[in-house]
Amino acid sequence: MKGTRTEKDSMGSMTVPSSALYGAQTARACENFPISGIPFPRSFLRALGLIKEHAARVNHELGLLDERRAIAIMDAAEEVAIGNLDEHFPLDIFQTGSGTSTNMNANEVIANRASQLLGERIGEKNVHPNDHVNFGQSSNDVIPTAMHLAAAVEINDQLLPAMAEMCKLLGEKARDYDSIVTIARTHLQDATPIRLGQIFGGYFRQVAIASKELEHVIEGLCELPLGGTAVGTGLNTHPEFAQRVIAGLAEVTALPFREARDHFAAQAGKEHVVAASGALKTTAVALFKIANDIRFLGSGPRCGLGELKLPAVQPGSSIMPGKVNPVIAESLMQVCAQVIGNDSVIALGGLSGNFELNVMMPVIAHNLLQSIKLLTNAINQFCARCLINLEANRERCESLVEESLAMCTALAPVIGYDQAAEIAKEAYSTSRTVREVASSKNIVDDADLFRLLDPRPMTEPGIPGKTR
Repeated sequence: MKGTRTEKDSMGSMTVPSSALYGAQTARACENFPISGIPFPRSFLRALGLIKEHAARVNHELGLLDERRAIAIMDAAEEVAIGNLDEHFPLDIFQTGSGTSTNMNANEVIANRASQLLGERIGEKNVHPNDHVNFGQSSNDVIPTAMHLAAAVEINDQLLPAMAEMCKLLGEKARDYDSIVTIARTHLQDATPIRLGQIFGGYFRQVAIASKELEHVIEGLCELPLGGTAVGTGLNTHPEFAQRVIAGLAEVTALPFREARDHFAAQAGKEHVVAASGALKTTAVALFKIANDIRFLGSGPRCGLGELKLPAVQPGSSIMPGKVNPVIAESLMQVCAQVIGNDSVIALGGLSGNFELNVMMPVIAHNLLQSIKLLTNAINQFCARCLINLEANRERCESLVEESLAMCTALAPVIGYDQAAEIAKEAYSTSRTVREVASSKNIVDDADLFRLLDPRPMTEPGIPGKTR
């Protein structure tokens, strides 16, 4: 066929596009897995390239790979790491559960590109995908290593900085809004007064807690399975190989990567990845709550709560002129829902370790890295398109406080719960404020009533009329 070449693997010959750097095993996998059209993400391919590059360097240092091939493999693997060869990685994530197809995809691409760099014809295997590029490795330790490496780097370099920016903005809002007293809500009903700054301080703390959880799971992800080869025993790899390769990966990423304490646990189980996904789910739960609260607090502009003024970023309706919707908050909420769903798949994948190997690693890797990327992008947009220009409606907040029936809570320590409840009921049935009803009953003098119903002290610990 014109525009093709023939390559061979252990099962026979396969026709491959002449421009493709991959070989027979990748072509065979393309035929076997035309499932979703979703390829492995850039972060994963970068991790694969880094692993292959440092493996070639160490194998040369150990006298197991000649200098000429080692340099060519390292150069080709670097091209994979920086993204120059992404078009040659066509494989679907829904493939063999070990990820062997993608490991061989990388081996073939790097081998053929190395051959090109040496001035040789691709497909002749003068640089061999198994014998040279994959030397001392197995798909069973390379794929989970790439998963850990990519996830740790993306959380550390992308997600945590995004969350730090969110914390910064929430902290600024907490300080800016500290003088604004509004009404709290429990069970979606009016509760006692609260400062808007206290609400945003709570949001700040939620994000800070989630950030700490993510920092903690990085430590687990930094334990790499490399060196276990097929089943964890390390067969066909030099005893110093994994330690040396991992030291190189730690240096280039500035993260404390280390060899797995127990290779059998590292390859059969996926506890560190499941824990990382759990921390991402925790983050999603916190962010969903924050985004949803801000969406409701900004509802209106005239017939809703209206305590916040959300930035207008786009028209909100195809039929209602002038309508503006909280689209940035809604986008973040949808991302959070996806991350929670991804965590369920990862949990199912984590329990699919049969004897010495987990057999759902590609979909685990995809969902984990997608969750990290989605959260990073959505947080960045929420900060830039919503939080930074978010405004408080002081007048609306203060008017809601005066109208709230929960103001009677401050009267209870002085006049008793039952009498305070009667005032609240009367205020509701007569459409008056608690202040107006209490004043009409002359239960306490006006000066004491003014002091008792001052909403600002109600936002701090103390017993009105008793201690402050």
